[in-house]
Amino acid sequence: MNFDEYRAHDATGLAKLVADREVSAAELLEVARERAAAVNPRINAIVRDVPAPSSEAVSGPFAGVPFLIKDLAQDYAGLPTSAGSRALKSAVAPEHAAVVQRWLDAGLTIFGKTNTPEFGAKGITEPLAWGPARNPWDLSRTPGGSSGGSAAAVAAGIVPCAGANDGGGSIRIPAACCGLVGLKPGRGLTPSGPATGESMHGAAVQGVVSRTVRDTAAMLDVLAGGEACGPYVPAVPAESFASNVGADPGTLRIGVRIPSAITPNPDPEAYAAVAATVAALTELGHHVEELPVAPFDDAALARDFLLTWFVYTAWELDEAKRVSGAGDDAFERDTLILAAIGRATSSVDYVDAVQRRHEHTRRLTTFFESYDVLLTPTLATPPPRIGEFDLPVALQRASDVLIRTRTARLLRHTKLVDDIIDKNLGWVPYTQLANLTGRPAISLPLHWTASGVPLGVQFVAPLAGEALLIRLAAQLEQAMPWADRVAPI
Repeated sequence: MNFDEYRAHDATGLAKLVADREVSAAELLEVARERAAAVNPRINAIVRDVPAPSSEAVSGPFAGVPFLIKDLAQDYAGLPTSAGSRALKSAVAPEHAAVVQRWLDAGLTIFGKTNTPEFGAKGITEPLAWGPARNPWDLSRTPGGSSGGSAAAVAAGIVPCAGANDGGGSIRIPAACCGLVGLKPGRGLTPSGPATGESMHGAAVQGVVSRTVRDTAAMLDVLAGGEACGPYVPAVPAESFASNVGADPGTLRIGVRIPSAITPNPDPEAYAAVAATVAALTELGHHVEELPVAPFDDAALARDFLLTWFVYTAWELDEAKRVSGAGDDAFERDTLILAAIGRATSSVDYVDAVQRRHEHTRRLTTFFESYDVLLTPTLATPPPRIGEFDLPVALQRASDVLIRTRTARLLRHTKLVDDIIDKNLGWVPYTQLANLTGRPAISLPLHWTASGVPLGVQFVAPLAGEALLIRLAAQLEQAMPWADRVAPI
């Protein structure tokens, strides 16, 4: 099999070829590795090799299909999970993560781990530990984050699907940047163990980025379900998620919102992405209505999201120090700043922010009394340039002084938090809602900008709305096909 033949199939299609004995797992792995050797030096998507099994005796719905896992919260026994940090580049995982074991049980051939920002704390993937990942559609731009390496690898054709996870948009943002499908499942549907019961109070979940809706649905079938050490017994539907591909979603009531309190004037390309989607939805018979105001307090939600993120970063940094014995010099400046702000947050303020998630959830629940789905852009701007979010030199020096003198906590009482909101969430103000409320959401590649880079659109559904999102996504995939679009790398 040559690369063009390989690239013409999604993971479901490759699995069928293996099952029908038209190609072997070894042949597929050889093509995947050859493609990685050809493009990874330019996109820096894969940061660590995983020894692939030598035996062809694999079984499962994806038997023999090459696959990559994210180097964050997707532990592979016997190999380090760096979480994008220099401090953890040698921290060996003692056991497989539950999701990794499920992928192995499904027959996938895992042969590498993908690039991610330190602790997954950014919507871009530019860690000092590994260097920046790059977008195959435009190498000067980010593939997003924190699952940026996985998305870049899929968009470049190394694999048809790759492991990802999402605590604030980390599946959907890179999917939108790289022209892929990115489904964030609802809280508790996929496992986080065995190392942890749930991450970020359930805001962070496991999933994939892929080229097709049917791969995303079938991968959710592989991952969905609780585990013995988990906090929930999730309600998994009787029918498979894959069976929803091609099923009629019915006539849906869809509310549309583009401006946000964080970004009141999104890029015209974000409007164009939604306009094209609205036209397709209307043609398909759905009732689409523009919302005069957001169905939730997006400014308050952003503050609550970042406050809890700061505290969680402080915990992650301290945990990494305990595991590795590393000092501050093993961590990135931005991480140290976020952690310092987190430590300066009182326990009462932290719990208050966590408790307010219920207020955001109730507001969104009220919206779903009148609408079936919320539609937004996934990104407020096209994917940013590599290095665009680097701190100015003067601020770098000032921050270094504060870190050295252990007075960085004072930054919490400055306008820095507002600046972080504006700078880091300004281009992605839409994704955190689904994480804090625990609702499922999906980004679909329904728009390419005039310069030829993707900019996705997002759909958010009520609780247990994964099947609805899959039905709607598959319908749009038929109406506005994207899988045959190939990145120019």
